Amino acid sequence: MKRIVDTDDAPAAVGAYSQAATDGSVLFTAGQIPLTPDGELLADEPIDVQTERALENLVAILESEGASVEDVLKVTVFLEDIDDFEAMNETYAGYFEGEPPARSAVEVAALPKGVGVEIEAVASLE
Repeated sequence: MKRIVDTDDAPAAVGAYSQAATDGSVLFTAGQIPLTPDGELLADEPIDVQTERALENLVAILESEGASVEDVLKVTVFLEDIDDFEAMNETYAGYFEGEPPARSAVEVAALPKGVGVEIEAVASLE
């Protein structure tokens, strides 16, 4: 049975979507952008700062369900500029040490609110 996940430790959804959804065994997060839980947008910050904020949002959602980055199975990273890959990857690697999840990273034409990165994940809750 589908259940919506909502935590005050990550930014509220800015559209017709939920922070995450789960069936109790798998958690699917919405794409997280560099937006603080208080609503401060970090779109003008360097990509490493944007990546860190997006990942902190992701961690908050995971933790609200009793999960951690170790439970993440797959991550998708959307970059406005693929030339930011190296800087994003350096910050990203600090969150997924040891056995990192599968990952895709793609360049897109534009991201919500003019940010440089958006990150979504699928995690196991079992």
